[in-house]
Amino acid sequence: MENIDIGRALAIENEIRHDLMAEIRTYAEQCKIGGGIIHLGATSMDIVDNADVIRVSQSLDLILTQLRELLLALSDQIAEWSDVACMAYTHLQPAEPTTVGYRLAQYAQDLLMDYRELRFFRERLRGKGFKGAVGTSAAYVELFGMEDAQRMEFLAMHELGLETFAATTQVYPRKQDYRILHALAGLGASLHKATYDVRILQIPAFGEWSEPFASKQVGSSAMPFKRNPVMSENIGSLSRYLASLPQVAWDDAAGSLLERTLDDSANRRIILPSAFLCASEILRNALRLFSGLKFDHSAIIRNLEIYGPFAATERILMAGVRAGGDRQHLHEILRLHSLSAWERIRMGEPNPLAELLSQDETIRALLPDVDVYDLLDAGTHVGYAPQNAIKVRNEILRVLG
Repeated sequence: MENIDIGRALAIENEIRHDLMAEIRTYAEQCKIGGGIIHLGATSMDIVDNADVIRVSQSLDLILTQLRELLLALSDQIAEWSDVACMAYTHLQPAEPTTVGYRLAQYAQDLLMDYRELRFFRERLRGKGFKGAVGTSAAYVELFGMEDAQRMEFLAMHELGLETFAATTQVYPRKQDYRILHALAGLGASLHKATYDVRILQIPAFGEWSEPFASKQVGSSAMPFKRNPVMSENIGSLSRYLASLPQVAWDDAAGSLLERTLDDSANRRIILPSAFLCASEILRNALRLFSGLKFDHSAIIRNLEIYGPFAATERILMAGVRAGGDRQHLHEILRLHSLSAWERIRMGEPNPLAELLSQDETIRALLPDVDVYDLLDAGTHVGYAPQNAIKVRNEILRVLG
């Protein structure tokens, strides 16, 4: 390594305007024996494309390692919070209860899909091999003969630790780049969604979750009281950028005309390293965030007590119909009492729905021996959420080994 003359190579490149030929000439000047035959039969992309795939494979290994750490951190949080009830929201409005762990499991499930997809592509990476200017290996056949040319490629690629595409042009199929960048963008989408939810739940009106906040951390240069969700915002910002890169790779794949054009050459030097660097930074911040994510149990209970009883009215409806009541009449009773309760909540009062329903004559007549307050306990109205959260956790541990 200490004999590599970068300065000389740059000087030659400045003159001949070809980066790989500049390296070859520099090597030839230094190595008098090998210099006269190096690159014989080869084209630049026999070197560059195989080197690119090695870099991509190493980069995918790093990304998979980071994603593995994140999934394990999330699996710990799922286990701890699997059965802790909280309000769920559809259309950003209170809906029915879920559990904290079940919500986390949905993020982890997305990320597990990303992990599987990235690992799938990692295991199937292919290099160009040594196939010459248009992918036919004609120059190598001239040098070695048909069988020895194939054997040379096999031995050389085995040394590099790569398999090859059976058919290439001057380059390996650029669709491989597109598929990998698309998978990285999918990882960005998963974490954009997850951290967008963190931002929403950190709003004081919700107040249920919050990012870790260091004791000396400054939230705003102008407003000393601020605790901004900066890690989530960072992940969202970088994910948007990452999402834009597959379009460039798509254009490279679709616009590589005949046996090759240079439309892809310049941008690949940017989009491939940028995509991996961006994904790595996203994962680094995501691990910090979800490992240290704060849950305000009092706020979770408060929101459940305010909004949960509305969701649990379905229990009243079913119990009343089983007792012989008219479903449509009961539905209207529940609707009117719910509207009244919403108005009281809007005025800043506690949710009075349980009290209103327990005093309703129709409901009392149908359910004389039933405690309406128990039926409206939303904390027990979470279905299979705890069990399914643990299923996701167990699947993560199984896949990660």
